[in-house]
Amino acid sequence: MADAKLAAQTRQGMGKGVARKLRAAGRVPAIMYGRGEETRSLSIDAHELQLLFGKVHWENTLIELDIEGESVKTLVREVQSHAYKSDIIHVDFYQIHADEKLIVEIPIRLMGTPAGIKLGGMLSHAINDLEIRCLPDKIPHHIEVDISHLGINDAIHVRDLQLPEGVESLMDPDRTVCSVTPPAVSAEGAGDEAAGGEPEVIKKAKADA
Repeated sequence: MADAKLAAQTRQGMGKGVARKLRAAGRVPAIMYGRGEETRSLSIDAHELQLLFGKVHWENTLIELDIEGESVKTLVREVQSHAYKSDIIHVDFYQIHADEKLIVEIPIRLMGTPAGIKLGGMLSHAINDLEIRCLPDKIPHHIEVDISHLGINDAIHVRDLQLPEGVESLMDPDRTVCSVTPPAVSAEGAGDEAAGGEPEVIKKAKADA
């Protein structure tokens, strides 16, 4: 489970005007909400937020917000970015409770080189992230999958993934995570084989004079 800390301040006022002033001052508007909790308006230092998001996967990272001395565990639920800049313009934080199971997505990392690659096969990675449900302290950084044993036409499905204790997958167990496909046949070679040699020339008969 990844973990990080971030300072936040309570903000007063709502609307686009307030948000513009905050961004001009180098801060990002944010809100925090949770089960049985009141929604709170916050602001985060823009530079510190960019640095943190550059180091972690915010989708599955527990972030401890220090709100003027009050420590609150959260997960990022939504990030809004500028239309054509890399600037973050708004963040939604979800306040978590130790006994509350969460739904998050975690990366799937393929480890090793499939045996089928040496025979000309191609690796297809169909699912990059796995949706799971678990308690906050059980959230894994990622799921590692050993693919070195895969031959041509072999595949790994969601049901084959080895998940830590207390972690439940929410995806269809029959979905393919990755597979090794046979070598591709060139279009030229396939066309020659299908034709079986030189193509037959068919001419239209001339009408009688």
